[in-house]
Amino acid sequence: VQLQASGGGLVQAGGSLRLTCVASGRTSSTSAMGWFRQAPGKERKFVAAINWDGSSTIYADSVKGRFTISRDNAKSTVYLQMNSLKPEDTAVYLCAADSRQYGSGYSTKLAYDFWGQGTQVTVSS
Repeated sequence: VQLQASGGGLVQAGGSLRLTCVASGRTSSTSAMGWFRQAPGKERKFVAAINWDGSSTIYADSVKGRFTISRDNAKSTVYLQMNSLKPEDTAVYLCAADSRQYGSGYSTKLAYDFWGQGTQVTVSS
């Protein structure tokens, strides 16, 4: 599975962005997907995950109520809608795919086998 993330940018605190991750590959529509983020000098952290058909989602506590993950399997695309952005949301955001079919979506980065290149999100105060 190959992953291409886009949609990052510079936004003021309180603003919104929508990230997009386009997947290609034979099993992309049956793979659980996740979004992670990594700030400079810090470890990669879980943001949100969605199961293979979009019926189940999980979120990090820090983004609950502000971020929404969704997917469109017909377009092999996963989205991350980010509202009420805060300066502490500044990071490179990466999408990831689980190689197992019909997965549930997990908060640990060890569950994911494929990673995109990331897209920078910068929130100014």
